[in-house]
Amino acid sequence: MMYRSYHAGSGASDEEQPRPRRNRARRAEGTADGEASAAPAKPAKTALIAAVDILARQEYSEAKLYEKLARKGYRDEEIEGAIARLKERRYLNDAEACARQFAFLYTESRNSVRQICLKLRQRGFTKEDIDACKPRDTYEREKQAALRVLALKYPHDADRQKMMANLYQKGFEAGTARDAVELYRSQGAGDGEA
Repeated sequence: MMYRSYHAGSGASDEEQPRPRRNRARRAEGTADGEASAAPAKPAKTALIAAVDILARQEYSEAKLYEKLARKGYRDEEIEGAIARLKERRYLNDAEACARQFAFLYTESRNSVRQICLKLRQRGFTKEDIDACKPRDTYEREKQAALRVLALKYPHDADRQKMMANLYQKGFEAGTARDAVELYRSQGAGDGEA
C-alpha cells in the first residue's frame, strides 16, 4: 500500500499541483497577459452602484465621493445624477457626516481642534459644516488632549520650550499649550516628592 505525503516537495507530481488562476479582470477587459490596454475600460457598474459600494465601506463627503467616482472613469453627468439620487435617499448628507466624524475625533483623539478641522477639510467637508460642529468653549478639552500628547512623548522634567513647540506644531493655541506644559511639569514635581 502506498501512502501519499502531504508535505511540500515530497515528490507529488505536477498534475496534483493546483494551477494558478488567471486574472478575471484582464479577461473581461479583453487584454492578453503581455498587452496593456490603451484606454481605460468603461466601468462595468453604474455610478450609482459604485457610489453605494464605496459608501458601504466608509462614509465620505460629497466632494470626496465625486472625486473617487471620477477616478474610476465615470462621466460628470453620471456622477452628478448618482450623487443627487443618494442625497434624495438620504444616504449622503455632508452636514450629518461631518458632525459624526467631528464628534468621533473630538472625543476619541488627542488632536487639537485645529487638526480635527484640517482633517475634515481634507476629507472634503465645507468650512460651514465644520464650524457648525465646533463647540464654543474647547479650552478644557484642548488642555486634556495636550496633556495626553505630552505624556506620550516627554518626561515631566523635559525642556519646556521643546514641549511647547511640539504642541504648537500640533495646532494647540499658545495659552492652552503654556497651561498644559505648566500643569504637566507640576504633576511631575508632585510625583517626585511622594
